[in-house]
Amino acid sequence: MTAACDDVLVHIVEVDTPHGGARIHLDHVDEPRAALVLGHGAGGGVTARDLVTATDAARAESLAVALVEQPYRVAGRRSPAPATQLDTAWVAVVEHLLANDLRGLRLISGGRSSGARVACRTAGTTGAIAVLCLAFPLQPPRRAQGAAAQSRLHELDAVTVPMLVVQGVRDPFGMPPAGAQRTVVQVAGDHSLRSDLPAVAAAVHDWLPAVLS
Repeated sequence: MTAACDDVLVHIVEVDTPHGGARIHLDHVDEPRAALVLGHGAGGGVTARDLVTATDAARAESLAVALVEQPYRVAGRRSPAPATQLDTAWVAVVEHLLANDLRGLRLISGGRSSGARVACRTAGTTGAIAVLCLAFPLQPPRRAQGAAAQSRLHELDAVTVPMLVVQGVRDPFGMPPAGAQRTVVQVAGDHSLRSDLPAVAAAVHDWLPAVLS
């Protein structure tokens, strides 16, 4: 199935996974240099403004982009599935794409918030050459009279390929540190990354050529 969205032809692909049907919104480009596959946040969808902004930036660099709706969202649920189910479904979707619509293309994996975590945890399994994280939820904010939540820095540190993290300076989940393979770009705003979308686009646009060279 295809649909027109802002003058871009989007191909809708349904994929069966071990945890239900996933839905892929695939933006094709002529002679793609690589593929960018992005996942959504825990309670959101693929129309999040930072995901759309990253998609436009990637298309400008001649990347095909696939925005993936996890099975729990396709089924109409807002509460996310357990991490193991998210990861398994994601790997199934990526394998399907690389065997069909994105055959022969190098993979950049990524997403926003929860989707970024999934991309990090599965980067080795999917064979991603790089990972793009939008608003990585580094450490959940402390609840009143509660113990501090565990940091998720280990998920970032486990990634061995080049990574870009675009993070709002007022993100309540904190600011990840940069590293040898990890570029961290701070932009105005909070976890939604809505305050300065041109800065989000610039960060993605500036990072991609080095990854693809």
